[in-house]
Amino acid sequence: MRQQFWQGKRVLITGNTGFKGSWLSLWLTHLGAEVFGFALEPKNPSLFKLLRLDQSMAYTFGDVRDTDRVVKAVSELKPEIIFHLAAQSLVRPSYTDPVTTFSTNIMGTVSIMEAARLQDHVRVLINVTSDKCYENKEWIWPYRETDPMGGHDPYSSSKGCSELVTSAYHKSFFDKGNRDIAIASARAGNVIGGGDWAADRLIPDILNALSENRNIVLRNPNAIRPWQHVLEALGGYLLLAEKVWENKDLSGAWNFGPSPSAETAVVNVASKLVQFWGQSRSKVIYDTLENPHEAMTLKLDSTKAHFLLNWKPRLTLDESLKWIVDWHRQYLQQENMHHVTLEQIVKYEKCSSSELRSRS
Repeated sequence: MRQQFWQGKRVLITGNTGFKGSWLSLWLTHLGAEVFGFALEPKNPSLFKLLRLDQSMAYTFGDVRDTDRVVKAVSELKPEIIFHLAAQSLVRPSYTDPVTTFSTNIMGTVSIMEAARLQDHVRVLINVTSDKCYENKEWIWPYRETDPMGGHDPYSSSKGCSELVTSAYHKSFFDKGNRDIAIASARAGNVIGGGDWAADRLIPDILNALSENRNIVLRNPNAIRPWQHVLEALGGYLLLAEKVWENKDLSGAWNFGPSPSAETAVVNVASKLVQFWGQSRSKVIYDTLENPHEAMTLKLDSTKAHFLLNWKPRLTLDESLKWIVDWHRQYLQQENMHHVTLEQIVKYEKCSSSELRSRS
């Protein structure tokens, strides 16, 4: 990503109070963009407040399902670029409350697309969906952008639907029309990083257990996921926005997955975190209870982003996990987390191309 490009750009982030939204807000503020947010009020603990973003950016509390309010906010804020991150982002809660999952992830997408359709000042809209949007065939091959949408559980299905909404708006209103706007969707892997406190998510659960010397309970120890640090995914989103701003023909769907070595089983990630944490009495045990269905094998093919955007992962899985452990330890020590998080962003920016090539 290029700081010169982002300097002074008006950027709206929906879901800015969430995990990925908070990291993206801080990064864009660091790059010199004029950042705005539209999201639900943050929960406690709040990464948004921990990073002091409530003091450094303008934001509005609101529900993305409220189309009129979203349209009004976009009309008033006049963003040039929109990152749509607001979503119900967890598989297991989608089983207990499928209505909220479907309404948020589908109608929220409709709301932001409609707002972009009605406002001439929007140049780029990036809809962030999920690697789980694909029809999962439980095979060994990674999914490509041309593979069909699907989803066994309500969350995965809702993300597939969000992709279909994005495609429909793109083809119906923006593709060959008079509007100078680029519409793209971004599908990342299992995004991990410091400051994620979501319930029923592997990394937060493990870190909490380690810090409290409790046993680590794994529901699906052999499930294979594409693990990647949050900065890897966000770096892809930022680069995509830059590229589609310059070339509208790059609109469409994009995968931003980790290197194949980071596509590994849950139990391997848990074992590495125990090793990197050190000095803990926690043990890894398996949950023997019956749990809702979750995909066992999920991999992403990021060839398109490699060749057309020159995007590649910069961190190994071990590096990503060590960064997370370091972040969480400093949080427990009550360090200045705005400073700690910004340090990791700057460190990531400095990853050289030679380091990247040596890891490929």
